[in-house]
Amino acid sequence: MGPIDWTGVIAATLTAGLIALAWYGPIFGMAKARKVAPGKIAVRRRPEHVVAITGGLLFLSAAMMGHMFARVGGETLAAKPWLYFMMSGGLAGAFVIPALLISYSHIRVATRVALIDAGYWLTAYLAMGGVFWLLA
Repeated sequence: MGPIDWTGVIAATLTAGLIALAWYGPIFGMAKARKVAPGKIAVRRRPEHVVAITGGLLFLSAAMMGHMFARVGGETLAAKPWLYFMMSGGLAGAFVIPALLISYSHIRVATRVALIDAGYWLTAYLAMGGVFWLLA
């Protein structure tokens, strides 16, 4: 196993966080808010808590992704760069999104909200894989 690229972990965390700001802000923020809280827009009293929790959990995801790429090794990834996207997208598509959709089906979350969130996770994980690829 090669060393974990901690610069890549930090950069991937920041990238996923910036995507979240755009995704849940101007891109899909109002569409999700209308489905989650019809007729009212919920304003968080302590948004810094949400940012801190989100950042910590995105860091955990990026660190595990960095570990996964270190485990595969730099030589293999250099010879097969598509693995960055196949593996990061595979994590989102085979683990994160199914877990999200299973949980959402139990609490009857609107399909539109589920698709917005699933789209974020696929985009964020592919972007994180892209960051590791760019920094390799």
